Amino acid sequence: MVISRTPFRISFFGGGTDYPVWYKDNRGAVLTVSINKYCYLTCRYLPPFFKHKSRIIWSEIEYVKGISEIRHPSARECLRFMDIKKGVEIHHDGDLPARTGMGSSSSFTVGLLHALYALKGIMPTKRQLALDAIHLEQEVMKENVGSQDQAQAAFGGFNLIEFGGKDHIMVRPMTINPDRLAHFHSHLMLFYTGLSRTASEIAAEQIRCTPYKKKELHMMHGFVNDAIEILNGNSRLSEFGKLLHENWLIKRSLSHKISTTAIDRMYSTAIRAGASGGKLLGAGGGGFMLIFAKPENQHEIREKLKKLLYVPFRFEDLGSQIIFYSPGDSLTSPV
Repeated sequence: MVISRTPFRISFFGGGTDYPVWYKDNRGAVLTVSINKYCYLTCRYLPPFFKHKSRIIWSEIEYVKGISEIRHPSARECLRFMDIKKGVEIHHDGDLPARTGMGSSSSFTVGLLHALYALKGIMPTKRQLALDAIHLEQEVMKENVGSQDQAQAAFGGFNLIEFGGKDHIMVRPMTINPDRLAHFHSHLMLFYTGLSRTASEIAAEQIRCTPYKKKELHMMHGFVNDAIEILNGNSRLSEFGKLLHENWLIKRSLSHKISTTAIDRMYSTAIRAGASGGKLLGAGGGGFMLIFAKPENQHEIREKLKKLLYVPFRFEDLGSQIIFYSPGDSLTSPV
């Protein structure tokens, strides 16, 4: 039996520039951090005592006789990609709900690939995990997804990730004074809006509009370096919040599907209560909202947004990991 643990992420700046339709001709970059909320995947070879060959447990329970019968697209294509011939049991557990802007779909794909590699006795690099997941989601499953979530799920940490050029993806860990980083973290608040959405549908609209939004995307790309200068400099951290606010105004103009009246109302409430900025995470349309505010203003913000679920979190540095490995379990499996 193998258990993988793969983090979810918060993306600050650069979202939209990590789509291949953009970075194949323009440079892309994102500033992103993984957090201590995880996707867990338990995998084992299933003993041959059942009518079904494999069992896949997510929000549904699937009993199948062949890979082609699996309805979960990532589970199906990961098993095909890894050339798993034996029957398997896959069990998914997540700390956060799916379709909420935290990169959960890519965390699932990266985590499942990691577990299946381990099941076969292979130790992939983090870069290999990221590239495999990008290949499966973009080219095999034909999902409308960018390339930041897979890389961030695999590598973990607080990173500048750059896209385009001969290396395709470059992950550069942020170097920030520990006291400055702790002070920065104290300004972050995470709220669950209670609204879920299908990111691929929203992203499809944004991708379609990309040729007409070059000015906006170039500005959003530039914000990445502006944010890094704030974090590594002596500026007040409220400047980071203001930059988030400016970025959100641009992002929500990329597609009419990114925000809603209800989301705009939540965001405006936080600003009036003392926040300096924020954004809806992921493709938009719902999910989690990140708010940036001085610690002394956060009680008021939480009171004004008390109908929303507040989610405390910490940064994490490890990325996707195998947290349990018992290869002996597979020795009794059918050949």
